[in-house]
Amino acid sequence: MTDSFVDLRSDTVTRPTAAMREAMAQAEVGDDVMGEDPTVNALQRRAAEMFGKEAAIFVPTGTMANLTAILAQTRPGDAIILSEDAHPYNFESANIAMVGGLLTRLVRGEYGIVSCEDVAAKIVQSRDHHFAPTTLVTIENTSNRGGGAIYPIGTIAAIGALARERGLRFHIDGARIFNAVVETGVSPKEYASHADTLSFCLSKGLGCPAGSLVVGDGETIDRAHRFRKMLGGGMRQAGILAAAGLYALDHHIGRLRDDHARARRFRAGIEGIEKLRLPLPSPTNMVYIQVSNAPAFAQRLAGRGVRVLVTAPDRIRTVFHLDVTDEGVERALEAFRAVE
Repeated sequence: MTDSFVDLRSDTVTRPTAAMREAMAQAEVGDDVMGEDPTVNALQRRAAEMFGKEAAIFVPTGTMANLTAILAQTRPGDAIILSEDAHPYNFESANIAMVGGLLTRLVRGEYGIVSCEDVAAKIVQSRDHHFAPTTLVTIENTSNRGGGAIYPIGTIAAIGALARERGLRFHIDGARIFNAVVETGVSPKEYASHADTLSFCLSKGLGCPAGSLVVGDGETIDRAHRFRKMLGGGMRQAGILAAAGLYALDHHIGRLRDDHARARRFRAGIEGIEKLRLPLPSPTNMVYIQVSNAPAFAQRLAGRGVRVLVTAPDRIRTVFHLDVTDEGVERALEAFRAVE
């Protein structure tokens, strides 16, 4: 929240706290492309240990995290399975097609959550060369377009077991995995144990200025390093950014519960407003709202000091994060009640 606006467009608008900035200023740095930045190396070791994997790689963005993970486990002409609501399919500028040369096999799920049975039905493994072989399955936990929906750990385990049985790789887009962790009590290691790779974002609810990580086995992460270089993601004295990540992992995970509580409070406060509909559940930090004219509604909210994201002609999204205070929730509720 700034002095003039309550910004609910995304948790990517968060700004580093004073303590995080201090950690960044004090970071020991080196050349990360040469593998010599001690703070980046420390962050990668920390991430790998936290998720129970052999290795990790630090990349500039969540989009690059997903892409490097997918490229490291597929070949051009392969097919991958993912939800029709998945972020890599909808919001990553067709990179899996353009850069990866991959065919997507889409699964319809409830709130972006796909079932193991539906994934199994999409697998193509045939000696007939008319067909692109399926080599990877990917899911998004939590699901953005599902309103922050959380995959049941049993579903993740079943998909992981299916992938191993059929010789497929399994990637979890865990951009907001820590929202799932604090809400369910399932540990990062438990989530990651069922997948070959998992990516997570530092610059959303964790409040860092930039950065994501991919964790996995050593060979896959080594391949991801090559693709990071190919995509222009190698950074030099990146320890300044990595220090923010280390600070966030120490200090900003548990406080995600505050974001969830504020989202629930906001949702409860608008449930009785006749002009609004709530089309999705809100188990974590997002509330989607259906209105008759989303662009006009968002513009009127902005006039009252509240920014929201238009996601469809009749739908807006609000996201609660580090920069939204209790006072910000009240200001947002007042604006929603006042706008006609």
